[in-house]
Amino acid sequence: MKGILFALFGGIFITLQGVANSRISQDIGTWQAATITQMTGFILAVVLMVSFRDRTWQNFKRVKPLYLFGGTFAAVVIFSNVTAIHKVGVTLTISALLIAQLSVAFLTDTCGWFGVTKQRMRLPQFIGIGMMVAGVLILSM
Repeated sequence: MKGILFALFGGIFITLQGVANSRISQDIGTWQAATITQMTGFILAVVLMVSFRDRTWQNFKRVKPLYLFGGTFAAVVIFSNVTAIHKVGVTLTISALLIAQLSVAFLTDTCGWFGVTKQRMRLPQFIGIGMMVAGVLILSM
C-alpha cells in the first residue's frame, strides 16, 4: 500500500511540475525553467539527506558509472513535458507520458533491463496498454 501511495504522489507531483515549468518557461525559456527545476530539486534533496542523516550516499562508488547519469534524464523530461504542454495541453501530455512510461516499464520488466527480475506479460497487460492508447486517441479528438 505504501508503494502505491508513493506512486500516486509521484504522479501528482510530476503533473504539477510540468504545469509549473510550462508557466515558468513562458517567462524565461524552457531550458531556464529546466535549470531552475533541477537546481531547486537538488537543494531539496540535499536538505532532506542532511536532515535524515542518511550516510548510505557515501557508497556511491558501488553504483555502476552509467547509472550515475540517471539524473540527466530529468533535463530531457522537463524540456519534453514543457514543450508538449505548450503544444497539446496538460491532459494530452500527461496521458501520452503515462503510455510512454508504461511501455518502457513493460519492456524493462519483459527484458530484465537494469537488472530487474524478468516478468512475463500476459494478455491483460497488453489489453491495458491498448485501452490507454485508445483513451489518448479519444482525448486528442
